Amino acid sequence: MAPYQLTIAYDGTEFFGFQRQKNRRTVQDELERALREIGWQERSILSAGRTDTGVHAEGQVIAFKLDWVHCPDELVKALNSRLPLDVSVRTARITSGNFHPRYDATTRRYRYQIVFLPERNPILERYHWRVWPEPDHEMLMAASEIILGEHDFAEFGKPPKEEVSTIRSIFCADWEFFEDGGAHFLISSRAFLYHMVRRIVFLLVRVGQGKVEAIELEKSFKKTGKLPPGIAPAHGLFLEEVNY
Repeated sequence: MAPYQLTIAYDGTEFFGFQRQKNRRTVQDELERALREIGWQERSILSAGRTDTGVHAEGQVIAFKLDWVHCPDELVKALNSRLPLDVSVRTARITSGNFHPRYDATTRRYRYQIVFLPERNPILERYHWRVWPEPDHEMLMAASEIILGEHDFAEFGKPPKEEVSTIRSIFCADWEFFEDGGAHFLISSRAFLYHMVRRIVFLLVRVGQGKVEAIELEKSFKKTGKLPPGIAPAHGLFLEEVNY
């Protein structure tokens, strides 16, 4: 059997997250079902991360071992012909036998999409968080600079296990603004806490709207202040890329 590394894309709207769950449709279930149809015999695939219900991906990474006599491009075609329309394999390659898509990752990059509109647009809102009133762009960018670097993000999310540290390093936290009233928030780190990206986006938007003072973000890192509750909706979030 050869070890394979695949890059996966999916629309998370109709999924209860990536990870397999009993009696619920998940991305992992669909991938493993398609793999079994071409002879895969392992118990479980490995993944770079477990995206939440409703979260999308353009660069999720999975790994597994498979007896496959054809080239990796043929593996892509074979799986895509068996997968539903909201999941697809983008690339496949043979990797090292000890490769682990989660533990070997050096950075993960997420994109959060927002549209600034007073009234709903059903097409845009499938993949964007609609925000109104529109936040001040300069305040958004200034607040984003505060979260760069290494901080204790305990106020921003939960670790996968209680004994795991909540200290994380943010390598990039940037905004792109578009003439049609949309915006993308781009953030990268080696690893994130549970709900951390959506919590950060929610708080940055509140700062931009003047509902939270930017200094409160800094106080939270020092545990000298308390931030208001809330996270941004799942449907605006994309796992964009995992680097190794």
